Amino acid sequence: MTLIKSNSSNLIPQFFDDFFTRNRHDWGLDNFFSEGSTLPAVNLRETNDDYVIEMAAPGMAKEDFKIELDNGKLSISAQQEQKTVSDDESKVHRQEFSYQTFTRSFFLSNEVVDESKIKANYKNGVLEVIIPKKEEMKKLPPKTIKIS
Repeated sequence: MTLIKSNSSNLIPQFFDDFFTRNRHDWGLDNFFSEGSTLPAVNLRETNDDYVIEMAAPGMAKEDFKIELDNGKLSISAQQEQKTVSDDESKVHRQEFSYQTFTRSFFLSNEVVDESKIKANYKNGVLEVIIPKKEEMKKLPPKTIKIS
């Protein structure tokens, strides 16, 4: 196997490749995921009973996360040290794995959610935070009223 070094000093072709292949009309979260960014993608779902935050964070362990609730502000952060693997038999020619810190915050209304019952789990690279709704905020099923 032959390793080829890239010439990082020649940025002009890379600039034009990025310029012409990037969707200029998409200003969603995709713009935050450029090279070197540490902001994870998030899905927000609502069920009848709760709100669910799903955060894509592959390669991490549940011990890397910190979830705090302070005056209605739910903060999810993570920190993982970058590890370089090298020994006497191998030499690292290029290292692109990087694990850095991030923080995502969400504002919750204590009138809508039951803050005392928030729970989280991490499985298959996805952190899931379940935020239960208060009973009075849950949608009641349709009720048939009997006519007398």
